[in-house]
Amino acid sequence: MTPKRIVIVGGGTAGWLAAMMLSDVAARKGWGAAVTVVESSRIGTIGVGEGSTAVFRQMLGHFGLSEAEFLRETGATIKYGIRHRDWRRVGHHYDGPIDDPGLVTGGLPLDAYAVAAGRSVGQAHLFQHLMDKGRAPVALRGGRQVAAGPFHHAYHFDQALVGAWLRRKARGIAVIDDEVAGIETGAAGIAALRMVSGARVEGDFFVDASGFKRALILGLGAEWISYADVLPVNRAMPFWVDLKPGQEIPPMTVAWAQKNGWLWQIPTQERFGMGYVYSDAHIGPEAAQAEVEAALGHKIEPRRDIKIDAGRLRAPWIGNCVALGLASSFLEPLEATSIHGTITQLMMLAEWLPLPDGAARYNAAVGAQVDDFRDFIRLHYVTERRDSGFWCDVAGSLPGALQDRLDLWATRLPRPSDFAPFALGLPHLQGQLYTPVLDGLGLLSRAAARAEMADAPLRDRTRAAHAGLVAEYTRAAGQCLPHRAWLDSLREKVS
Repeated sequence: MTPKRIVIVGGGTAGWLAAMMLSDVAARKGWGAAVTVVESSRIGTIGVGEGSTAVFRQMLGHFGLSEAEFLRETGATIKYGIRHRDWRRVGHHYDGPIDDPGLVTGGLPLDAYAVAAGRSVGQAHLFQHLMDKGRAPVALRGGRQVAAGPFHHAYHFDQALVGAWLRRKARGIAVIDDEVAGIETGAAGIAALRMVSGARVEGDFFVDASGFKRALILGLGAEWISYADVLPVNRAMPFWVDLKPGQEIPPMTVAWAQKNGWLWQIPTQERFGMGYVYSDAHIGPEAAQAEVEAALGHKIEPRRDIKIDAGRLRAPWIGNCVALGLASSFLEPLEATSIHGTITQLMMLAEWLPLPDGAARYNAAVGAQVDDFRDFIRLHYVTERRDSGFWCDVAGSLPGALQDRLDLWATRLPRPSDFAPFALGLPHLQGQLYTPVLDGLGLLSRAAARAEMADAPLRDRTRAAHAGLVAEYTRAAGQCLPHRAWLDSLREKVS
């Protein structure tokens, strides 16, 4: 049975994405459902910068929302990938571009060729060249803008501004400005919400997008699975750093490894959202701030110091309630898994909500998804660094599935068959994301890559395709507009 009254608690990015996507699917499938968002104007957000994956841009296209308007009104910027500084060793960096050149080469082993030749696998990625040159995803030809290539880019943004923009774009959504004081339970799960104002809100299906409060799902006996034994950091110190006048805006996230964790740098159009994610088993908040200030060469003003309880709910869907976003899981922000997970989880929810076994399917898929995210993040810590107690301790045991993969990939490069298809064919972690990290950390075997390229005709075809992509993408990036100038032009068009 499909719900007729969907109530979403939490009006941040996750809550308004849920409102838009569930109201859309309800209209398309004829559910006749009314969607209500409960949010409080008295609750603020931290808003210190977040990165998305390309699935966010696809979501904008699905709803017919203007990318130019989104960038202009939220101050968002373009993201092509992540630059990892000092992870493998101090003074070394590698990039993780998020495009997939395999989509345009018919499956030729470009990565094996690059590793065998002693080249970075990023050379055959358009987004690597756009990152290096600091360019926008468009070029001017014949007086009009044309896309640099066929791949979807991602974004950096302030979560609070994006949540507010999505609220303005939503249609037909009822809004209640109030806070949840408690829940009333019944046979289906939640029967109604008791509000701080004294009001009572009934519904047939509830979405808990209340963040760390988990205002609904905890009342249904939700169980937390901790990742503290796998992921080494457990605190985050967010802060802002203003852009200098005329400063170019890098179209990439920077993850800069430090003595006791790592710094994130996420550019918006006005400032960098930054933060130090660190281990309090190795350093305290005051010393962590001093470490950041020494690395940056100036003082910072931390907005908060947040305890990270990395993990996920064993069952994010219980009865007639599903937890979404930070209410469902929380990982350090190393690979932009939060917003990506929210969108793909909403797609699964929309598909399986009417099914008798929908909750079982959903819980199994989301559990596997977040466990995969955990292992991918843990991979980044398999480094050569031993210059502090933190990095020595991080060199300990790995999750079994990750260790098995590393053992396999020491003998050959990753293949598509190494990654199980994800539910409903939705985008998930694949070789195009793993391979640049493995390559950057020196975890791929050049000898194994050469063995894979032993067939001369295959090697010749792959060499030609690789050279063609490098030449084409070098030329395309050189023709694209500078990133900041292009973002500025979007504002000038409506001024």
